[in-house]
Amino acid sequence: MKRDPVSSSASVEKKASVSGLGVRLRHARLVAGLTLMQLSQKAACSESLVSKIERGTATPSLAMLHRLAMALDTNISTLMSEEMPAVGPVLRVGERPVIKTGGISMERLVLPTRGGLLQANIHIVEPGAASDGQIEHVGEEVGYVLEGTIELRLGDERYIIGPGDVFTFASNVPHGYSNVGEVVAKVLWVNSPATF
Repeated sequence: MKRDPVSSSASVEKKASVSGLGVRLRHARLVAGLTLMQLSQKAACSESLVSKIERGTATPSLAMLHRLAMALDTNISTLMSEEMPAVGPVLRVGERPVIKTGGISMERLVLPTRGGLLQANIHIVEPGAASDGQIEHVGEEVGYVLEGTIELRLGDERYIIGPGDVFTFASNVPHGYSNVGEVVAKVLWVNSPATF
């Protein structure tokens, strides 16, 4: 069977990303002085899942990452990305880091920094992919759909939005989204303060 070089490369990149997450998650847990069981209870998940993520054998959903980050009093950016030194005000195409979990990737437009207030990503959502439930946190968000069609869920409300549509909401409103179209959706998503 012939291997697809693109998917092989993506698989290697995903493994590196998952193992880096595991190391940073374990470090954050130890710094917080929490056992696997204590963190799993705070994040409302199984101890086994936390252990697998730390060992790099499981990839959590965005919602699970968010719960783990909140339980550790940090954000997803800190868990997923090593802080990168700013190399200037311009990030060129192909130089921006990409975080991948399941069928959703986030291309970083602002590099994570300690104490940074601004976060901007391009969410790349495969057809049928969805955030795992709804999350809520402090802040404000705005998004601009570049391509495709997504369903934005804000509490009990649902909105179908497509290219050129803009949305904004307070981050303390439970929110989630899914790609309800047949092509990859891309959304420019900005929030403050940084949570991912």
